[in-house]
Amino acid sequence: MKMTQIRNATNRLEYAGKVFLIDPWLMPKHQFSFIDVPGRPYHVPDEMKEHLLMPFYDLPMSMEEILTGVDYYLVTHLHPDHIDMGMDGTVGAPLDKNVPVICQNQQDAEAFQKSGFCEVMVLSEDGMMCGQAKLTKLPARHGTVVPCGDAMGVMFAAEGEKTFYLAGDTVWYPVVADVLKRYQPEVVALNCCAAETVENGRLIMDAEDVHCVAKTAPEARLYLTHLDNVAHAALTRHTLKGSLAERGVTNYDMPRDGQVITY
Repeated sequence: MKMTQIRNATNRLEYAGKVFLIDPWLMPKHQFSFIDVPGRPYHVPDEMKEHLLMPFYDLPMSMEEILTGVDYYLVTHLHPDHIDMGMDGTVGAPLDKNVPVICQNQQDAEAFQKSGFCEVMVLSEDGMMCGQAKLTKLPARHGTVVPCGDAMGVMFAAEGEKTFYLAGDTVWYPVVADVLKRYQPEVVALNCCAAETVENGRLIMDAEDVHCVAKTAPEARLYLTHLDNVAHAALTRHTLKGSLAERGVTNYDMPRDGQVITY
């Protein structure tokens, strides 16, 4: 398997002969802030950060490079830092509407259908085949206080490939530990900038959560992503590296935007 870190949680995965574009947030830099969200349902603990324009950085490569050859879009949930969202309620404007979309539930599927996507598939706990790869939906808890809506994790398995756990937008909680023990994935992707809102608490993993994953799955290689592009992040790549060093965590890769890692 080969992972290309695009930006934030957007990654291009080559797995079992198929290309998956994960959480394709492709808008140019500095396009929106928290104060632009209709109804303003979320607030950042540091009020000054609510005015910061996101994403912080532009794409590290051309849109053509990112989109060429993609077999599936995999969208773990519909949040504006995981997919482009229009003010009219449409999603995925830059994407090819003829490429199949894999999403978490019927509600998200309807949003894609209304946005003009021709083939939308809802991933289930029973799993589905994408060529030779089996994808299985797994739970996620998207908030320490109150979950910030639904999100999902995904397990990838295929003959000749490493078992890959895309944890998605989740914090560390007992279900993640159970998944690690049950499937024993060899590669684990963690969203870990410790993003937080007043209403929901911390939304995704922090350094201590990553440490918990590392202790529970010591043989796995951790792929650390969802970094350095959103205003509600509490950690950067730089600060996360220091926190992991303090905890003795070394079994990880933290790719820069545009970097390719092969497992």
